[in-house]
Amino acid sequence: MAIKKVGVLGAGLMGAGIAQVAATAGYDVSIVEVNEDLVKKGVSGIDKSLTKFVEKGVIAAAKKDETMARINGTTKLEDLAGVDIVIEAIIENLQIKRETYAKLDSICKPEAIFASNTSSLSITEMMTATSAERQRRFLGMHFFNPVPLMKLVEVVRTILTDDEIYSEALIFTESLDKTVVRANDKPGFIVNRLLVPYMLDGIRVLEEGLASTVDIDNGMKLGCNHPMGPLTLADFVGLDTTFYIANIMYDDFKEKRFAPPTLLKRMVQAGLFGRKSGRGFYDYSDPRNPKPMNLV
Repeated sequence: MAIKKVGVLGAGLMGAGIAQVAATAGYDVSIVEVNEDLVKKGVSGIDKSLTKFVEKGVIAAAKKDETMARINGTTKLEDLAGVDIVIEAIIENLQIKRETYAKLDSICKPEAIFASNTSSLSITEMMTATSAERQRRFLGMHFFNPVPLMKLVEVVRTILTDDEIYSEALIFTESLDKTVVRANDKPGFIVNRLLVPYMLDGIRVLEEGLASTVDIDNGMKLGCNHPMGPLTLADFVGLDTTFYIANIMYDDFKEKRFAPPTLLKRMVQAGLFGRKSGRGFYDYSDPRNPKPMNLV
Protein backbone atom coordinates (compact mmCIF):
# COMPACT_ATOMS: atom_id res chain seq x y z
CA MET A 1 0.00 0.00 0.00
CA ALA A 2 1.45 3.34 -1.06
CA ILE A 3 0.98 6.03 1.59
CA LYS A 4 -0.71 9.10 0.14
CA LYS A 5 -2.87 10.52 2.93
CA VAL A 6 -1.50 11.26 6.41
CA GLY A 7 -3.42 11.88 9.62
CA VAL A 8 -1.73 13.69 12.52
CA LEU A 9 -3.23 13.65 16.01
CA GLY A 10 -2.30 16.81 17.90
CA ALA A 11 -1.54 20.29 16.55
CA GLY A 12 0.97 21.26 19.22
CA LEU A 13 4.68 21.82 18.61
CA MET A 14 5.37 18.22 17.59
CA GLY A 15 2.12 17.50 15.75
CA ALA A 16 2.27 20.73 13.75
CA GLY A 17 5.90 20.03 12.88
CA ILE A 18 5.08 16.50 11.68
CA ALA A 19 2.15 17.82 9.63
CA GLN A 20 4.44 20.46 8.10
CA VAL A 21 7.14 18.03 6.96
CA ALA A 22 4.55 15.57 5.61
CA ALA A 23 2.76 18.27 3.62
CA THR A 24 6.07 19.68 2.39
CA ALA A 25 6.95 16.20 1.12
CA GLY A 26 3.78 16.16 -0.96
CA TYR A 27 1.33 14.26 1.25
CA ASP A 28 -2.25 15.34 1.92
CA VAL A 29 -2.47 15.89 5.68
CA SER A 30 -5.40 16.01 8.09
CA ILE A 31 -4.41 17.38 11.49
CA VAL A 32 -6.79 16.79 14.42
CA GLU A 33 -7.16 18.74 17.67
CA VAL A 34 -9.75 18.80 20.44
CA ASN A 35 -11.13 22.26 19.59
CA GLU A 36 -11.11 24.84 16.80
CA ASP A 37 -8.83 27.27 18.65
CA LEU A 38 -6.08 24.65 18.90
CA VAL A 39 -6.57 23.71 15.25
CA LYS A 40 -6.18 27.35 14.20
CA LYS A 41 -3.15 27.81 16.46
CA GLY A 42 -1.46 24.73 15.01
CA VAL A 43 -2.13 25.63 11.37
CA SER A 44 -1.05 29.23 12.03
CA GLY A 45 2.20 27.94 13.52
CA ILE A 46 2.88 25.93 10.37
CA ASP A 47 2.21 29.00 8.23
CA LYS A 48 4.66 31.07 10.30
CA SER A 49 7.30 28.35 10.13
CA LEU A 50 7.02 28.08 6.36
CA THR A 51 7.10 31.88 6.04
CA LYS A 52 10.47 31.89 7.83
CA PHE A 53 11.75 29.29 5.38
CA VAL A 54 10.65 31.53 2.49
CA GLU A 55 12.35 34.57 4.05
CA LYS A 56 15.58 32.59 4.44
CA GLY A 57 15.42 31.34 0.86
CA VAL A 58 15.02 27.70 1.90
CA ILE A 59 11.80 27.28 -0.10
CA ALA A 60 9.97 29.40 -2.68
CA ALA A 61 6.76 31.24 -1.85
CA ALA A 62 4.90 28.96 -4.28
CA LYS A 63 6.14 25.90 -2.36
CA LYS A 64 4.77 27.37 0.85
CA ASP A 65 1.35 27.92 -0.75
CA GLU A 66 1.31 24.37 -2.14
CA THR A 67 2.22 22.96 1.25
CA MET A 68 -0.46 24.90 3.13
CA ALA A 69 -3.06 23.81 0.55
CA ARG A 70 -2.37 20.17 1.45
CA ILE A 71 -3.17 20.70 5.16
CA ASN A 72 -6.67 20.32 6.52
CA GLY A 73 -7.40 21.09 10.20
CA THR A 74 -10.29 19.35 11.96
CA THR A 75 -11.71 18.48 15.36
CA LYS A 76 -13.26 15.18 14.20
CA LEU A 77 -11.48 11.84 14.46
CA GLU A 78 -13.91 10.63 11.79
CA ASP A 79 -12.07 12.80 9.26
CA LEU A 80 -9.18 10.32 9.48
CA ALA A 81 -11.29 7.47 8.09
CA GLY A 82 -9.52 7.53 4.72
CA VAL A 83 -5.90 8.16 5.73
CA ASP A 84 -3.15 5.62 5.09
CA ILE A 85 -1.15 6.37 8.25
CA VAL A 86 -2.00 8.07 11.55
CA ILE A 87 0.85 9.67 13.49
CA GLU A 88 -0.16 10.44 17.06
CA ALA A 89 1.48 13.34 18.90
CA ILE A 90 -0.87 14.04 21.81
CA ILE A 91 -0.26 14.30 25.56
CA GLU A 92 2.18 11.76 27.09
CA ASN A 93 -0.55 9.97 29.01
CA LEU A 94 -0.83 6.25 28.34
CA GLN A 95 -4.51 5.93 29.23
CA ILE A 96 -5.55 8.84 27.00
CA LYS A 97 -3.49 7.43 24.13
CA ARG A 98 -5.03 3.96 24.55
CA GLU A 99 -8.56 5.40 24.58
CA THR A 100 -7.80 7.44 21.46
CA TYR A 101 -6.34 4.45 19.60
CA ALA A 102 -9.34 2.30 20.52
CA LYS A 103 -11.62 4.89 18.90
CA LEU A 104 -9.39 5.23 15.85
CA ASP A 105 -9.28 1.49 15.36
CA SER A 106 -12.99 1.46 14.59
CA ILE A 107 -12.82 4.61 12.44
CA CYS A 108 -9.77 4.08 10.22
CA LYS A 109 -9.65 1.63 7.34
CA PRO A 110 -8.19 -1.80 8.20
CA GLU A 111 -4.99 -1.29 6.20
CA ALA A 112 -4.08 2.04 7.87
CA ILE A 113 -0.84 2.14 9.85
CA PHE A 114 -0.83 3.55 13.40
CA ALA A 115 2.32 5.29 14.67
CA SER A 116 3.03 7.04 17.98
CA ASN A 117 5.48 9.91 18.38
CA THR A 118 5.99 9.05 22.07
CA SER A 119 9.51 9.49 23.41
CA SER A 120 9.09 7.33 26.50
CA LEU A 121 5.87 5.31 26.71
CA SER A 122 5.49 1.67 25.68
CA ILE A 123 4.35 1.22 22.08
CA THR A 124 3.21 -2.28 23.02
CA GLU A 125 0.89 -1.02 25.76
CA MET A 126 -0.73 1.40 23.31
CA MET A 127 -0.96 -1.28 20.66
CA THR A 128 -3.01 -3.62 22.85
CA ALA A 129 -5.90 -1.12 22.83
CA THR A 130 -6.48 -2.06 19.18
CA SER A 131 -7.55 -5.18 17.31
CA ALA A 132 -5.19 -8.10 16.62
CA GLU A 133 -4.99 -7.17 12.95
CA ARG A 134 -4.16 -3.53 13.73
CA GLN A 135 -1.41 -4.60 16.12
CA ARG A 136 0.55 -5.87 13.11
CA ARG A 137 0.34 -2.33 11.75
CA PHE A 138 1.35 -0.52 14.93
CA LEU A 139 4.76 1.08 15.56
CA GLY A 140 6.58 4.07 16.97
CA MET A 141 7.77 7.03 14.95
CA HIS A 142 9.68 9.34 17.29
CA PHE A 143 10.47 12.73 15.73
CA PHE A 144 12.70 15.33 17.40
CA ASN A 145 12.00 18.98 18.19
CA PRO A 146 11.90 21.18 16.14
CA VAL A 147 10.61 18.65 13.62
CA PRO A 148 11.16 20.76 10.45
CA LEU A 149 14.86 21.17 11.34
CA MET A 150 15.85 17.96 13.14
CA LYS A 151 16.76 15.19 10.69
CA LEU A 152 16.40 12.14 12.93
CA VAL A 153 13.39 9.85 13.42
CA GLU A 154 13.46 6.71 15.56
CA VAL A 155 11.20 4.11 13.95
CA VAL A 156 10.27 1.61 16.65
CA ARG A 157 8.88 -1.87 16.19
CA THR A 158 7.09 -4.10 18.67
CA ILE A 159 7.36 -7.89 18.75
CA LEU A 160 4.16 -8.01 16.67
CA THR A 161 4.93 -5.36 14.04
CA ASP A 162 4.76 -6.92 10.58
CA ASP A 163 8.05 -6.83 8.63
CA GLU A 164 6.40 -5.48 5.51
CA ILE A 165 4.58 -2.75 7.44
CA TYR A 166 7.79 -1.78 9.21
CA SER A 167 9.61 -1.51 5.87
CA GLU A 168 6.79 0.64 4.52
CA ALA A 169 7.08 2.96 7.53
CA LEU A 170 10.84 3.27 6.98
CA ILE A 171 10.33 4.24 3.33
CA PHE A 172 7.65 6.76 4.27
CA THR A 173 9.84 8.35 6.97
CA GLU A 174 12.78 8.68 4.59
CA SER A 175 10.47 10.36 2.06
CA LEU A 176 10.06 13.18 4.61
CA ASP A 177 13.77 13.96 4.14
CA LYS A 178 14.60 12.34 7.49
CA THR A 179 17.32 9.94 8.56
CA VAL A 180 15.92 6.79 10.15
CA VAL A 181 17.35 4.82 13.04
CA ARG A 182 15.72 1.48 13.81
CA ALA A 183 14.85 0.53 17.38
CA ASN A 184 12.88 -2.04 19.34
CA ASP A 185 10.21 -1.15 21.87
CA LYS A 186 12.32 -0.65 25.00
CA PRO A 187 12.06 2.43 27.29
CA GLY A 188 13.90 5.42 25.87
CA PHE A 189 14.53 3.70 22.53
CA ILE A 190 18.06 4.73 21.40
CA VAL A 191 18.45 8.45 21.98
CA ASN A 192 16.84 8.84 25.41
CA ARG A 193 18.37 5.57 26.59
CA LEU A 194 21.78 7.25 26.13
CA LEU A 195 20.86 10.90 26.64
CA VAL A 196 18.87 10.77 29.89
CA PRO A 197 21.65 9.14 32.00
CA TYR A 198 24.09 11.71 30.56
CA MET A 199 21.92 14.61 31.73
CA LEU A 200 21.25 12.95 35.10
CA ASP A 201 24.99 12.44 35.66
CA GLY A 202 25.57 16.13 34.94
CA ILE A 203 22.98 16.98 37.60
CA ARG A 204 24.63 14.59 40.08
CA VAL A 205 28.02 16.22 39.51
CA LEU A 206 26.47 19.58 40.42
CA GLU A 207 24.50 18.13 43.34
CA GLU A 208 27.62 16.52 44.81
CA GLY A 209 29.56 19.79 44.64
CA LEU A 210 32.21 18.51 42.24
CA ALA A 211 31.90 21.52 39.92
CA SER A 212 29.77 24.55 39.13
CA THR A 213 26.97 24.69 36.57
CA VAL A 214 29.06 26.68 34.10
CA ASP A 215 32.15 24.48 34.53
CA ILE A 216 30.14 21.27 34.02
CA ASP A 217 28.66 22.63 30.80
CA ASN A 218 31.95 24.08 29.54
CA GLY A 219 33.70 20.82 30.37
CA MET A 220 31.45 18.89 27.97
CA LYS A 221 31.22 21.65 25.36
CA LEU A 222 34.93 22.30 25.07
CA GLY A 223 36.27 18.93 26.22
CA CYS A 224 33.95 16.73 24.14
CA ASN A 225 32.91 19.22 21.45
CA HIS A 226 29.23 18.98 22.38
CA PRO A 227 27.06 21.88 21.13
CA MET A 228 25.77 22.40 24.68
CA GLY A 229 26.52 20.99 28.13
CA PRO A 230 24.23 18.57 30.00
CA LEU A 231 22.63 21.21 32.25
CA THR A 232 21.93 23.61 29.40
CA LEU A 233 20.53 20.66 27.47
CA ALA A 234 18.30 19.62 30.37
CA ASP A 235 16.94 23.18 30.53
CA PHE A 236 16.27 23.05 26.80
CA VAL A 237 14.49 19.67 26.95
CA GLY A 238 12.55 20.73 30.05
CA LEU A 239 13.36 19.55 33.56
CA ASP A 240 9.82 18.31 34.09
CA THR A 241 10.06 16.30 30.88
CA THR A 242 13.48 14.92 31.85
CA PHE A 243 12.15 13.97 35.30
CA TYR A 244 9.10 12.27 33.77
CA ILE A 245 11.11 10.22 31.26
CA ALA A 246 13.72 9.28 33.88
CA ASN A 247 11.01 7.92 36.18
CA ILE A 248 9.51 5.80 33.40
CA MET A 249 12.92 4.36 32.54
CA TYR A 250 13.81 3.71 36.19
CA ASP A 251 10.50 1.95 36.80
CA ASP A 252 11.26 -0.41 33.93
CA PHE A 253 15.01 -1.02 34.35
CA LYS A 254 15.45 -0.45 38.12
CA GLU A 255 18.99 0.79 37.43
CA LYS A 256 20.47 3.65 39.46
CA ARG A 257 21.68 5.50 36.36
CA PHE A 258 18.06 6.15 35.37
CA ALA A 259 16.96 7.34 38.85
CA PRO A 260 16.23 11.11 38.97
CA PRO A 261 18.59 12.93 41.39
CA THR A 262 16.97 14.64 44.37
CA LEU A 263 18.04 18.04 43.04
CA LEU A 264 16.08 17.46 39.83
CA LYS A 265 13.01 16.41 41.80
CA ARG A 266 13.18 19.51 44.02
CA MET A 267 13.61 21.82 41.02
CA VAL A 268 10.54 20.36 39.32
CA GLN A 269 8.55 20.67 42.57
CA ALA A 270 9.62 24.34 42.73
CA GLY A 271 8.44 25.01 39.18
CA LEU A 272 11.94 25.37 37.74
CA PHE A 273 11.35 23.65 34.40
CA GLY A 274 14.13 25.25 32.38
CA ARG A 275 13.77 27.58 29.41
CA LYS A 276 10.00 27.19 29.14
CA SER A 277 9.45 28.48 32.69
CA GLY A 278 12.24 31.07 32.54
CA ARG A 279 14.38 29.38 35.20
CA GLY A 280 16.12 26.04 35.58
CA PHE A 281 19.84 25.53 35.98
CA TYR A 282 20.04 29.00 34.46
CA ASP A 283 17.94 32.13 34.81
CA TYR A 284 16.69 33.17 31.37
CA SER A 285 15.46 36.67 32.28
CA ASP A 286 17.89 37.78 29.57
CA PRO A 287 17.62 34.90 27.08
CA ARG A 288 20.79 35.98 25.27
CA ASN A 289 22.81 35.96 28.47
CA PRO A 290 21.53 33.24 30.85
CA LYS A 291 22.90 33.35 34.39
CA PRO A 292 23.54 30.19 36.45
CA MET A 293 21.15 29.71 39.35
CA ASN A 294 22.42 29.27 42.92
CA LEU A 295 21.05 25.78 43.53
CA VAL A 296 23.49 23.96 45.84
